[in-house]
Amino acid sequence: MTFTNKLKKMTITAVIIAITTLISNIVFIPVGFAKIFPIQHMANVLTAILLGPFYSIAQAFIVSIIRNFTGTGSLFAFPGSMIGAFLSGYLFMKTRKLSWAFTGEVIGTGILGALAAYPVARLLLGKNVALFGFIPSFIVSSFAGALIAIFLMKVLLRNQTFGGIIHENSTYNRRI
Repeated sequence: MTFTNKLKKMTITAVIIAITTLISNIVFIPVGFAKIFPIQHMANVLTAILLGPFYSIAQAFIVSIIRNFTGTGSLFAFPGSMIGAFLSGYLFMKTRKLSWAFTGEVIGTGILGALAAYPVARLLLGKNVALFGFIPSFIVSSFAGALIAIFLMKVLLRNQTFGGIIHENSTYNRRI
């Protein structure tokens, strides 16, 4: 990979981080004690498809840090978002199918992330809130965000939006 290509990937990642941070601070769905941030999950999947699992993890990590410092994030979502970002990128990289990027985010963040954070949520929030509010909000949020990302990616690829950026930087065009 050339320096120019690395610079483009870092620039695209930074743009996704900025947009995700700004939008997720404004757009969220309150669900009882929790907030659902489908924008973060959408960014995880888009970054995973466009740039790969490691850029997706970096994006999820930085956005989570920023959102936690600004008070709009959730400490519970921090590890889950990175698990989902990695799994989404890894499965897409191996299969080159959008459906696997979607599945990776839902399984990684929605299920594995929720289960990883469940013990702390149960301790801090109580058993019923953690079980009936916390876990479903993780699943719904990751499902909605991943679905939006797949729809958006299909539209972008169909209309060839961004010119050659998607095809130049994406692993999507290197189909097996």
